[in-house]
Amino acid sequence: MKTIRRLYFYAIAFISLEVVLWGVIGLLRSIFDADNVVDNAQALAQALSLILVGVPIFLFHWLWAQRASAKDDEEKTASLRAIFLYGVLLGTLIPAVQNFLAFINRTFLVISNLQAQRAVFGGSQTWVDNLIAVAINLLIAAYFWNILKAEWRTLPETENFAEIRRLSRFIWMLYGLMMVIYGSQQALDFAFTLPVRVLGQIGRETAVNAIALLVVGSPIWYFSWRILQDVLPDPAERESYLRLGILYLLALSGVIIVLTAGGNLLYMLLNRLLGEEMAGAQFLQKIGDPISIGLPFGVMWAYFGSWLNQQIGFEEQAPKRAGKKRVYFYILALIGLAASFIGVASLLAFIIDLGLGDSYLSGSGFRQPISGSLATLAVGLPLWLMTWRPLQAEALADGDLGDHARRSVIRKTYLYLVLFTAVIGGMVSAGGLIFTLINAALGGNTGDFANAILDTLQMLVLFVVLLVYHLSALRKDGAAHADVLEAKQEGFKLVVLDNSDGKFGEAVKAVFAKRAPKVPLTVVNVKDGIPADVKADAVILPGSLTVNPAENVSAWIGSFNGSRLIVPDEAAGVWWVNDFGQAADSAKALAEGQEIRPQSTARMNSVWTYVAYVFAALFACQLLIGLLVFGVSMVTGF
Repeated sequence: MKTIRRLYFYAIAFISLEVVLWGVIGLLRSIFDADNVVDNAQALAQALSLILVGVPIFLFHWLWAQRASAKDDEEKTASLRAIFLYGVLLGTLIPAVQNFLAFINRTFLVISNLQAQRAVFGGSQTWVDNLIAVAINLLIAAYFWNILKAEWRTLPETENFAEIRRLSRFIWMLYGLMMVIYGSQQALDFAFTLPVRVLGQIGRETAVNAIALLVVGSPIWYFSWRILQDVLPDPAERESYLRLGILYLLALSGVIIVLTAGGNLLYMLLNRLLGEEMAGAQFLQKIGDPISIGLPFGVMWAYFGSWLNQQIGFEEQAPKRAGKKRVYFYILALIGLAASFIGVASLLAFIIDLGLGDSYLSGSGFRQPISGSLATLAVGLPLWLMTWRPLQAEALADGDLGDHARRSVIRKTYLYLVLFTAVIGGMVSAGGLIFTLINAALGGNTGDFANAILDTLQMLVLFVVLLVYHLSALRKDGAAHADVLEAKQEGFKLVVLDNSDGKFGEAVKAVFAKRAPKVPLTVVNVKDGIPADVKADAVILPGSLTVNPAENVSAWIGSFNGSRLIVPDEAAGVWWVNDFGQAADSAKALAEGQEIRPQSTARMNSVWTYVAYVFAALFACQLLIGLLVFGVSMVTGF
């Protein structure tokens, strides 16, 4: 209930603050805009309405949050409070930077004797508009910055605030990095158009906009990234999964954009080699688009890829370190496999068309399909081979490293995802093939029958090859993994300490017969004492025996150095809880006369962790697809 209430108050406070903020900005802009008297009345009325509505709502909810924070340490250290404070700073400082960028951009354009409307941001604004927005946003940011500084000095526990601060720093770093990359792309694009453009005509604003982006974005990226690097000695920062995820995202984004741009560049070069007629300057301008995109993202890939390797190297345990590297390389392998499959399929389709005598009536003839197929294959196949072969060799290796590789969740995900795609694709291809044959047998309109049959057949064959190859890899993993695990299980000695009635031992044996039949199990009844020759790597004992051990086994249990697996039983008045929070809740329930039903915190945390991972993966995939579409659109112009 507290979390929901907290979410309500901070959400309303944030929204109302933004309403008041932009109401004040609109009010001041309408006052100082003397050139537009007609629209000023409407703008003034709108601004005043926002302020009059927003101020009381904001004050009520913000003052409540301040009072609650002052009285309760839980409210003071809550993650939602940290999100609100750092979110307000982002919501005020980023608009201030954007308005400053608009002012700088237009100033550079005016100095270059170009129209201010050609600015990449704020072309229709004035310096007064930007100055008002910057000043008001900075005033609000200064107030909450002081609040945040005071919070850090008095926080009893800083973990939640540290995590949100880390996220805020990465947002600033990404914000500056995107400006730097966009500015670099615009500068390179202009460099390739210099031979065909005259300075002062349309197009020169590209270079000016690029300079403005670099002037504003470079310091933001540099200082935010430097802060993130300076805190690396802190173990919490060095081991942060947020940091690891951001580095994964940047490295993979760089790979996707570079491969897309490289494929487009290779496509253009093949078109040229196969006889495309185009003037040299025009061709240079055309290839400048993928080069201008590929170079900045290539630098980003190389730079953050090296930091990703260093971040993975911080992991002290070799299996975990190898697992983190595996995530990166399996994603690359999947991208390479998809590109290779598409390239082979399109190349075979072209060969079938050529073999059946299909003519290409367009001006490019067969040049474009063959160039596209070869370019896709040339980009995808090397990437898949360079990533998949080492991964496969790692999985086939003997020892613990190979065993961990075969048991890896990311490897299983990769293999089953490919198998799923192959089965679904094979079903669709087989269905299309059968439909074409039946339709032809019944006298239906089949169009080009031979072409349709061969196209669906070649797709079916490709999906079958894909299925058989990866299914064999999965079976090899299963066979090797089963042998290793069985050997480990058979060598593990487990002792069950039974109480005098014998029910506990029988229940454990029944479960182990189904869940772990290879693990040797020895049941010892505590009323007979512990035999001197008993050797165990782990012991299972009921909770009642742990709380009140028998005299003849208490010394043995106390001196046992192996693992103890305690199973709660129905001992009266004995309850097992997982943490202090459950202990407090259970004590409160007892005081109120309620029945205690402690839940497994570990299980709940695990569930929510998986949910968070799923949503994070979906968001990362969406962002990667967006970057891929961005790269394609920048090259193709769509």
